[in-house]
Amino acid sequence: MLSRVLNAKFVPTSFDAALLLLRVGSGAILFLKHGWVNVSPFSLNSPPADFPNLFHLGFGICSLLIIIGFGTRWAAVFSFCALFAAWNFQHHFRFFGSMRSGTGSVNSLYGEMITQFLVFMIVFIVGGPGRYSVDSLLERKV
Repeated sequence: MLSRVLNAKFVPTSFDAALLLLRVGSGAILFLKHGWVNVSPFSLNSPPADFPNLFHLGFGICSLLIIIGFGTRWAAVFSFCALFAAWNFQHHFRFFGSMRSGTGSVNSLYGEMITQFLVFMIVFIVGGPGRYSVDSLLERKV
């Protein structure tokens, strides 16, 4: 009985549901923080930094594709490349602490957060979108 409680055996497990939660959660955060600025004239964030838009896809399109699970692996590859470039050029591979911009303001996006998103993208590249996705739906129809 104790091992059942300690191992949380009472919680149902589903790899596909976990991928769905990770896809929707991480994709929504990326879209709201970095994609919404590019697609909406009204934004709560400051204007986007002068950062090149890799492959002209940006976080707006790729994060939405990840959320719905359409072309998830390719969207994760493009997002991984953009996140890695941002971690390199904007944050200089900084992992701990905050970084001050040229204006003296503290940049709230820590290197540890970027590395978490990099790991999420690797999970999507390796694990795919899961059963609850548009990719899976299209595969079943074919």
